[in-house]
Order: sequence, then structure tokens, then C-alpha cells
Amino acid sequence: MELFDLPRRDVSNATNSFEHNFITGAGAAPDVAMDALQAVSSATQIVSCMVGAVVALEQASSDLDEAPKRIKSLEELVCDLENLSRRIKQKHVYKLHNPQLHCQIQSLNALVERLHPNITKARRIVSRNKFKNFTKIVWSSMAGDSLGKLVNTIRGDLEWWLESQRLVQNVENAIESTAKDVAVRLRVKTEPGYPICSKCNFIRNLLQQEGSHRVILLVGLSGIGKSCMARQVASDPPAKFAGGAVELGFGQWCSRAACIGNKIEYEKRLARKFCKFLVQIGFLKKIKDETGDLDYICCSLQEALYGKSMLILLDDVWEQDIIQRFTKLYDNDCKYLVTTINEAVYEITEAENVELGKDDIKEISKAILLYHSLLNEEELPMVWLYGYQDLLVSQSAAESLLERCGHHPLTVAVMGKALRKETRAEKWEKAITNLSTYATCAPGPVSYVNEKEAENTLTIFGSFEFSLEAMPADSRKLFMALAVLSWAERVPEVCLEAIWSVLGQENIFPLIVSKLVEGSLLMKTDTDSLYQVHDMVSLYLDGKKNDSILFLVNESRVEESAFICPWLLIFGKESVKRIAEQKIKIFLNVLEEKQAITTLEAIIQALMASKSISEFEASRASFVHILGARIEDLISYGSQSLIAVSAEAITNIFNRNDYCNYFPPLESTGAVDKLASILGNCEDPKIQTNISTVLAKLAEFGSIATIDKVIQSIPFIQLADLLSPEAEEWHESMFMILTSLIKAGKSKAVERMIACEIEKNLIKLLENGTEVAQHNAIVILKAFYEQGGHPTNGSLQLANLNLLPWQARLRLERFVLSDQNVAHSPRPQTFEDLIHKALDSNYKQGLEAMQDLIPIVEKAGDPKIRDMILNSPLIQRLCDLLQYGNSQQKSLKSECAFLLMKLAISGGEPCITKYLQYDIIPELVKMMQNTISELQDAAYTALHQILFGSGGVLVLHHIFQTGLIEKLVHSIDSKSKKTREVHVHCLLDMIELGNKACLERMFSLQVVEKLAKLETVNGGSGETVVGFLKGMDKCKYFSIAERKVLKQQVVRKVRAAVKGRKFEAQILAAVATCVSEGSTRGASSSGSGRNGKL
Repeated sequence: MELFDLPRRDVSNATNSFEHNFITGAGAAPDVAMDALQAVSSATQIVSCMVGAVVALEQASSDLDEAPKRIKSLEELVCDLENLSRRIKQKHVYKLHNPQLHCQIQSLNALVERLHPNITKARRIVSRNKFKNFTKIVWSSMAGDSLGKLVNTIRGDLEWWLESQRLVQNVENAIESTAKDVAVRLRVKTEPGYPICSKCNFIRNLLQQEGSHRVILLVGLSGIGKSCMARQVASDPPAKFAGGAVELGFGQWCSRAACIGNKIEYEKRLARKFCKFLVQIGFLKKIKDETGDLDYICCSLQEALYGKSMLILLDDVWEQDIIQRFTKLYDNDCKYLVTTINEAVYEITEAENVELGKDDIKEISKAILLYHSLLNEEELPMVWLYGYQDLLVSQSAAESLLERCGHHPLTVAVMGKALRKETRAEKWEKAITNLSTYATCAPGPVSYVNEKEAENTLTIFGSFEFSLEAMPADSRKLFMALAVLSWAERVPEVCLEAIWSVLGQENIFPLIVSKLVEGSLLMKTDTDSLYQVHDMVSLYLDGKKNDSILFLVNESRVEESAFICPWLLIFGKESVKRIAEQKIKIFLNVLEEKQAITTLEAIIQALMASKSISEFEASRASFVHILGARIEDLISYGSQSLIAVSAEAITNIFNRNDYCNYFPPLESTGAVDKLASILGNCEDPKIQTNISTVLAKLAEFGSIATIDKVIQSIPFIQLADLLSPEAEEWHESMFMILTSLIKAGKSKAVERMIACEIEKNLIKLLENGTEVAQHNAIVILKAFYEQGGHPTNGSLQLANLNLLPWQARLRLERFVLSDQNVAHSPRPQTFEDLIHKALDSNYKQGLEAMQDLIPIVEKAGDPKIRDMILNSPLIQRLCDLLQYGNSQQKSLKSECAFLLMKLAISGGEPCITKYLQYDIIPELVKMMQNTISELQDAAYTALHQILFGSGGVLVLHHIFQTGLIEKLVHSIDSKSKKTREVHVHCLLDMIELGNKACLERMFSLQVVEKLAKLETVNGGSGETVVGFLKGMDKCKYFSIAERKVLKQQVVRKVRAAVKGRKFEAQILAAVATCVSEGSTRGASSSGSGRNGKL
């Protein structure tokens, strides 16, 4: 069958395939170029079919009866291409700004335009009557075949198009090949609106000089543009720095003063900064803990920079030893460009000081003003000012303003934004006059480490005053209120929103805060909703602190003060924190119920605003210190509403140690009776779960009498409804409650739960629940049957298990199939005989022996059989086969992995310990990196079951301690799809099983970022990142509050990783959906009346 004779449906399928590739190729830059080439590849198949059609037409040119059929089919193919191009162009009309996509469509249109006239001519030639066709044959024999010439032209057009696409592909491959061999050269992003000045060239020359100092200190007034100039230099570093340039910012947060002299905290913050630097330069494999020992991390710095040549920008350094730790590093050609305002840092002897003064910035100040005012030179007005001998003279408004600003970049930027798009001369005159007035009246700095020119400082403060005066009153009010916050670290937007909620209408907050950002008084990060201020703004706000405390805390209504104080305890200045703590203690007085409720609700919200798990722990500890001593009074003497909110606060704030410390005294206060009474009369699921959680924890950490009392008091029949598939948002709390009660009451608790049909609801979740709900249901059911025997009344059937993945089946099937035995080998053989066969070098005998060993291995739960296996050479033989076995004998290696898996499941921790002795885990990881899919699946399946079995925690610790985790993470970037798949699954398993330390290690290895980037090339479904989030949901080591904070951290990492990449919106939508599922029980919005209905 000729290519030309393909059925029309095959052509249609090719067209549809091409259209699909075009659609996927119309994504966002920068990956759209690669997709465009994939689309061209599909189009090439269609055009190749057309070439075949032309060849067939050429063969038919001598048979004029057959030629019309060939031409008709060719016309249909061209029509298909034409319609396809039109449909795609209409569908992606808003994406044609992409050059490659637009060029691709245009090339198809050009091809169609060239084909149409030639095919039309061919149609006319073959459509003549028989006499004319006979005449054509005679004429062709003398003058040449006209149809043949047209066929050649059409074929030439098609081959030209195909060749042009091949050329594009070849160029792409050549560029990619060259790019692989080019070393990475890092660059620093420049500050928009800050032009290059002559001082930049001076600094570059210093860096290029041989024998010059390793450290160049860029010093000058705060806000004079030191950081901007340093970034300009680092954005285009001298060629001698083969590794490029990288920026590492410190700020006041990373200073001894900010740590109040606490050496451990200071070194912890410094270690965190250095870890960030190691991540930036791509050195991740040797980092074990983001907050580890500082000396160890400095050793990692030495290793990371060994032999490197880089320009390292250390911005806003407050401590001398930071620079010294870098300068002590040896065997590298790195140089350090440092910005600082601390005079103590100037004393470093190995540094060369470069001062940035007024003369240096004068040449660029006008360009800064034009950039921020959104005006060009022609639009700048002229103003009349008093000059020599009080004579009025005409002068450029810009020059007058710049002179009054002292050409100070920060002042110029603030004034420029205040005068944005303003061309009226009187407005500029007023700005110049007011700046002088405000500078005269502005209060001097409260404290500052390096301010020699007080006049310039007051001018800067005056510009802030002028900018605020030009803003709406609400923006001024919010800005002044921000003086209570500590700006040593970035502050989350929700904190600013909480402050504004006691000042004005919440719905206008986005507008109010945007005015402050536009005026350069606040700076907002691109990817996160976090805010920071320039150190001069922070200094200005220091002088407004007392006023802010006055109207936020002391003069506001009691309910407003009660709401804002928990936020100030976490995000306030040190002196403000002390005031807030005293206020909170007063507000938690049970005699003032409304204030106490408002305070507790604000505590929950402030805790949830933590940016990381370490910040969450610090905030939690602060609240526990206050709340722990008052729990007894709140529960014993509080009203129902107050107890309900107290229970919610406890479940969000307390950890295991806190329950141990503060719950035992509650046993003698009648707390169980009071909580049970509220629970019995409550209809709100949120209050039900919070009260039940507190009762469950009282049982878990209480006496036997308390356990019995709690088990009898909890209305399990009522709570069973919260385990229905429709009540997904309460599942997490319910699983935590059941786990605590089973741990405390054991078989008694299980018997009562089963009697109240909790078991049946869990089985329904197996059938209809989400993946996370199924996982937790399996865990609870497994605990049920281990404590209370086999499934009651046959509730759990084999049909239920058939609905589950194989991993889940293995966890429950022994409770359903416990009476079924695996058939033995037809020939009875002793264990010694089978071991002898397994040790034989004969491949077939070894395989048979392993299969016959399965029934014995499955009984390794019997101590005698387990000891017999452990004392035999079986495990060593299996290890040898994994390590040295021929990869072509895949059945044998797969059987080894399967036998090891079965032995781990049955034998438990003693067998796992033996595995670790023989290094079986590294061999399974190595097998996962094989090129044979069957072996990769077998290795992953074995490792999965070993991890989830008894003793799996030993394996998990071994993976992290020996550095195997780095190999697993590195394999995410493998070119093999199967290798990526099994390693991603393995990492997600470890997320589910790991604790906080494991997760922090995953974060430091950028696992989230790698998974997110993997999504951008795999269709953007978000499946792997969502799997990461679900793994955290399944992990038993996190509280509900911790899990919420960790999810927020993951979302920020994903947002930063996929920004500007293909499928960004699709991935973020999938992540947002996952995070929002079941999260509605979090802290409610600010204000009173947030407690549930009793």
C-alpha cells in the first residue's frame, strides 16, 4: 500500500496530533520554543505524507485517468493544513506575541499559499476531455510534460519546507550541545531605575587589579545607593571571575544586637544565611542541616569555594566576623564586595574602603528622579526661586529639588514618586518648600551607628514626611502604626492586615498598602506576600514607636487591643513584645470573657502566620509560656464559648511536652466532666473536634481512671458522622483523636469505637475517601485489629481490599486472609536444602530455591523461624546477588528483591538490622537507577515495603545519615522517565514517614523546587507537588497547625520555582486546590464573634 493511499482517518489523526502539539506548544515563555519545535515535528509527518502523495502523482502523470484522484487527495491534504492553521490562530490569538509560535504559523501559511496555485494548474490540466488529453500527450512528447513540471514545483516547495524545519532543529541541537559545555556564570540582578555611574567603573578597575585587596568596602550614608551600586557592578562582573557573581544579604537581623547578645541564636542565623549562599551557588550535597553547627557549615563553605573564582556581594553587613569568616577561606580566587553602615566593619585591615559621597551620586540623581516621576526632561517644569540678593530667577524644577535633596538617591526616589506624572510648576515649588519645612521640623534619629551628617538624615526624614502628606490619610495612619513592628526580618502581609483591621475598613487594605509601596516607604517581595523597609525608613519609624503604641494598644478599644497584642508579641520590637506579653496575660483573665476569646483567636491567627517551621516553633513557645499557666483556670472556670476557643488554641499550640507538663493537673479539677458536658450539647463540628482532641490528650497523658472516664464520656456515635466521605475537612482531626484514644485506652477504646460503628465509617472511607483519608483509615483499622483482634462481624471483606492499591492491601490483608496459607512446594525440602540450592551458581536452581523459600520467609514472624533465617547465609547471599548479579538475569535479581521485601514484612526490625549490616539498602537504591524497568520497579517495591514495615524508621535514618538521600534527590533530574518516577515515589514515601528534621533536610536539598520544575516539563498537572503535600498530610509527626505552616512554606517554594515558566498557572492552581482541601478549620478572620455555635 502506497503512502499516498493512506485512509482519510489516518490523515485526520495526523492533523489532530499536530493541532494538539500546537496547543501544548503555545504555552508561556521560556519553554514555548521547545514546544514549538515539537509541533513542527508533528507537522513534518503531515508534509512527509504530502511528499509521498506528490511522488504518487508523478507516477500517475502518464496515466491521466488516475491523476485526478491523486490531485483531489492532495487538495484535501492542503485544505487540512489550511484549516488547521486557521483554527490554531483563532484559538491562540492572545499568544501570537511569542515570536517562534507566530513564525511557525506563518511558515505553514506560506507553504499553503505556494501550493494552491500549482495544484489548481494541475487540476486544470487533468480535467480536459479525452481528445484534449490525447493532444496533451502528443504535445508533451515535443515540448515537455507541463504536469510533470508542476509536480516538481510542488515537490520542491514541500521539500523546501521540510528542509527549513530540519535546519531549525539542527541549529537548536548545535546550540544545546554548545551550551552543555559552557560553564555556568552567575549574575546579580540590578536595581531598576539606578543608572551606572563612574564609581561603578572605578570599583570594577579595583576588582581587576592584580594584588589588590580581597575585600572592597563600599561605605556611605544610609540610602545613598551602596547596595544599588554594588548590584550594578555584580550584574556585569569582570571577566576574571569565571564563576560570575552572587549576592548574599544580611541586614540587622543577622547581628548580635538583634539577637540581644544571644551567641547561639546569632550563630544559628548566620548558619542559615551561609546555607542560603551554598544553595545559591549549587553546593547542596554536603549540607546536612540548614540550622546545623556554624563551624561545620564554614567548612562546607571552604569546600564549596575551593578553586572557584567569583565576585561575592555581601550586602548590609553589621558584624565584622561575617567578613572574616569569608576571608579565612583559602585556595580560591574570590573577591568580596561589601556594603555596610557599621563603623566597626571599617576596621578590617585586609579591606579597601571606597566611599560613596554626594559628588558620586550627583551625576545619576536626575536620572533617578526621571525614572520615579515617570517624566522626561522636556516635561519637567521651570520654577521661580529667590537667588542672589533675593532676586527671582528661573530654574529647572528638577535641579532645584535635587539640590534640596542633596542628590540623595533614596530621598530623590521618594520625592519622585510623590510627584509622579506631575508637570505643574506650582506643585514642584510646593514640594521644594515643604521639603525644607519638613526637614527643619523632622525629629532626629533615635539611634544610629554611622550617621555623621545629621542634616542629610533630616532631609531624608523630611522626604518621608512630604511623601506621607501627599498620601491618603488612611495610608499615613497605617504607616505610623507600623512603627511597633521589628523590621529586622520581613513581615507577612497578614500581620499588616491585622494591624489595619483595628484602624479602618478591612476591604480597602490592598489599596492602602499599595500606596505605601508606590511611595517607596514599603517594599514587597515579588513571589511572597512579605514586606520589608529600607533601614532609613526603619530608623524613621523608631522615632514613631511610642506614638504607635499609644494609639494601637493604650488608647484603642479593649477588644482591638486584645486582638492586636498577640501579633505584636510575635512581630513587634523587643520593647513592644514586653508590653504585649503583659497585656495578653491581663486579657486572658476569665472574668473578662470577651477579651479572652478575642485574644485566643488572635493567638491562633498570629501563630498561623509563621513563615517557616522554625519560626512557628519560636512563636509557639512564646504563647505556651503565657497560655500554659492559665489553662486550668480557662477550662475550670470559663464559659462554654471561652472553653471552646481555649480548646482550639490548645490543639494548635501544644505539643507532646506541653501536654505532659500542663494536662495532669487538670484531672483533679473536673475538666473531663465539663468538657464532656459541652461536647454532648454541641452541634458545631469545629467545636466537637477541638473539645474531643483535648479530651483525647487528657486520656493519653492521664491516669487509668481518667482514660476510662474519657472513653465513656466521648459520644462516638455523634463523632462517627465526621468520618463520612463528605466531611473531609474534619478527617484530620478525627484521625488524631482516634489515634490518641487507641494509644491510651487500647482494647477498651477499640471495643467502644467498634460498637459505635466507627469501623464501618472507616471502611466507607476505604471505598470512597480521598487518598489521604484512605491512608489514615488504613492506619486506624490496622490499630483496631491489632488491639481488638480480627475484623468484627466480617466488616472488612476481601472486596474492600480489592479497591485499594497493592501497598495498602499488604497492610490489611493478613487480618482478612489470616486463615489462608501459601501452598508449599510439591517436593518437601528442608530449609538447609533450599539454602544450599540458593548458594549454587546455577541460575535456574537459584531461582527455584528462592521461590520455594517464600512460604518459609512468610513465617518469619515466628521467633524460631526468624532466628533460623538470620543465622543462615541467606541474607548475605541475597545481598551478593543484588550487588554482583548479572543485570541480564533480571528475574533472579527481581526475585531477590521480592524475597527481601517478604522477609522484612514478616521478620520486622531484627531482619532490617541485618539488612543494614550487609548494606542492602544502598544496593536497592542502586538498583532503582538501573536501565531496566522491571528491576527498578522491583527495587522500589521492596524499599517501599521495608520503609513502611516494622523497623522502617531505622532504614529512613540510615538513608539520611549515609547521604543516600542526596543520590535519591539527584536522580529526580535523570533523563530516564522511569528513573525519575521511582525516585520521586520513594521521596514521597519518606515525606510521609519522616519527622521535622527529615522535612527540613528535604527543603535544604530543594526537593520542592525540583519537583515543581519537573512539573513544568511533564505537562503541569501538579501531581508530584501535590503528592508532596499529601505526604505531609499522611505524616503522623506533625500537628494540624504545623502542617498548615509547612504547606504555606511549600506553596512559597513552588511559586518561586515555577514563576515565568510553562504551566505556571496550572501548577499553582493544583497546589492551591490541594492546600485548600480540608483546611477550612483554620483560624478565622479577625474580630469578635468568631466562636462557633454551641
